[in-house]
Amino acid sequence: MKVVVAMSGGVDSSVTAALLKEEGYEVIGVTMQLWPSPELADEAGRFGGCCDSGAVTEAKRVAHRLGIPHYAMNFKAIFAHKVIANFCREYSLGRTPNPCIRCNQYIKFDALLKKAKGLGADFVATGHYARIEYDKGSGRYLLKQGIDRNKDQSYVLYVMTQDQLRDTVMPLGHFTKEKVRQMAREMDLPVADKAESQDICFIPDDNYPRFFTEYMPGAARPGPILDRRGNALGEHRGILFYTIGQRRGIGISAPEPLYVVAIDAKNNTIVVGSKKDTYQDELIAAEVNWIAIEQPRQPIKAKAKVRYLHRGAEATVTPLAEGKVHVKFKEPQMAITPGQAVVFYNGDSVIGGGTIG
Repeated sequence: MKVVVAMSGGVDSSVTAALLKEEGYEVIGVTMQLWPSPELADEAGRFGGCCDSGAVTEAKRVAHRLGIPHYAMNFKAIFAHKVIANFCREYSLGRTPNPCIRCNQYIKFDALLKKAKGLGADFVATGHYARIEYDKGSGRYLLKQGIDRNKDQSYVLYVMTQDQLRDTVMPLGHFTKEKVRQMAREMDLPVADKAESQDICFIPDDNYPRFFTEYMPGAARPGPILDRRGNALGEHRGILFYTIGQRRGIGISAPEPLYVVAIDAKNNTIVVGSKKDTYQDELIAAEVNWIAIEQPRQPIKAKAKVRYLHRGAEATVTPLAEGKVHVKFKEPQMAITPGQAVVFYNGDSVIGGGTIG
């Protein structure tokens, strides 16, 4: 069986390639070239964890160590169109997108998977901390949380289709991060102790202001900051720089901490309030993808996560027209943010998810 491994030059994808080779797969390493813009590199000339020439070099070193072929493939155009452009458009509308979800949806498990099939591969493999299992009873492929709950990445994979799950391998879902590091050292991989990047790959050093200033010149327009009664409290730098629930960087002195509670792109205003004002008990989500079940016709109970680090909360999910759902939480949740994903779980299985409106 032949498998293409998406190799970012990091420890996770490197161990993934090594494990699959040990299991007897014919392994091909591929590093995706995504974001080449030199003016957005950091001070050291890096673009990001999975996008720069350093990632290709590290991946090639690992591939050489494992004795597998390695290729760098150009996905710059589709990444710019599907991920970067969407990221910019969403922020300009006062929303907060998750580009990792878009990258998984359109790049790793669509464009790369098609390339893998073109190379005669049976599967594509990634270093995600999640598990894929086939359920004979339902005849469906299930997406499950990784056993290391601190590293679980099932939230950003909810967009995967049944066909994509069928053709994907994620061996790290059965291990803890600590164990993966240990295996990398035992395998003598050159990236065993390489630090993880926490930034969005195309925004080095997490420098959002520099990215928006250089990639979207003129898009950041100052405007009023209002309280919940409509009183002007100050001026914001541009709605691009704010997100729901944000407390730091608002620039207004007040007797109690202020949080961003609403962003009005049409009127270019930011609304602030107290922490309790950031809590809501319902939302509407669109573009819902169902994994564990077919689209339901009746309300279902689930644990719903409204952001990657959210622990999840009990909720009732009611199907609506046009592929939307209404989500009603048992208890109000903080900072339900338009543009982010809401993902539904039954135990450790992903039921489905959608984009918060």
